[in-house]
Amino acid sequence: MTRIGLLQMTSGIDPAANAATLGDAIGEASKVGAAMLFTPEMSGMIDRDRTRAADKIVAEGDNTVLAQVRDAAAKSGLWVALGSLAVKRDDGRWANRSFLIDRTGEIAARYDKIHMFDVTLGTGESWRESAAYAPGEAVVTAQTPLGKLGLSVCYDLRFPALFEELGRQTCDVIAIPAAFTVPTGRAHWNVLLRARAIEASAYVVAAAQVGQHEDGRRTYGHSLVVDPWGEVLLDMGGDAPGLGFAEIDPARIAEVRAQLPSLANRRPIPRFQGE
Repeated sequence: MTRIGLLQMTSGIDPAANAATLGDAIGEASKVGAAMLFTPEMSGMIDRDRTRAADKIVAEGDNTVLAQVRDAAAKSGLWVALGSLAVKRDDGRWANRSFLIDRTGEIAARYDKIHMFDVTLGTGESWRESAAYAPGEAVVTAQTPLGKLGLSVCYDLRFPALFEELGRQTCDVIAIPAAFTVPTGRAHWNVLLRARAIEASAYVVAAAQVGQHEDGRRTYGHSLVVDPWGEVLLDMGGDAPGLGFAEIDPARIAEVRAQLPSLANRRPIPRFQGE
């Protein structure tokens, strides 16, 4: 059994304040014996005012939040699945980028969110992520103390093909950091996370943003850990930020895959032959 920590955040518009929250959480998770801490999407800053945010979105090498998290990870000897940060790419566009940081503070993997959140909700909320962010183009996995970890971010949750590939690569754990809206969270968050865990016969770890943010948006929370059978092991609720903990059991993964070997039984789907 390996203990993991989840940080549920209410990130604001000041990266320095968010970095301090992340650093404190890394220290606390290390003290209670966690091997890895998972954080939400946009851990470094949430600001829907892109003009105001633009000066704070810098290249990866200049990102002070990333630098501070790497330093804290090295000091604590803790792996960190840093849900995502907004970073500037070489072409000037932004990326919604997830980082896996090892216990020495080195970056073990990077993943750029593939699916852009371009929607207009029934509440009138409108989001056009692709207006500023460039989508990623690669599926990313990495070896960790938990086994093979697959990376994804938030809206990716709705696209089964990505998780089919992570299942094909026999991931033991899949990270799904998020900043879900309240309406979509109430409707779909729990059921989709459980489905992804069941399909991949893997643990799903979903650290989330929660509550009322400085930029005016509200996020759903309910950071979850789901086991390979689809059982919810941790639900941090939708009221407040904080730290939560759960146990990852490799024997449970093996047990589920032996009992219901859907990954081994998977076959290519024939192409539709119709009129």
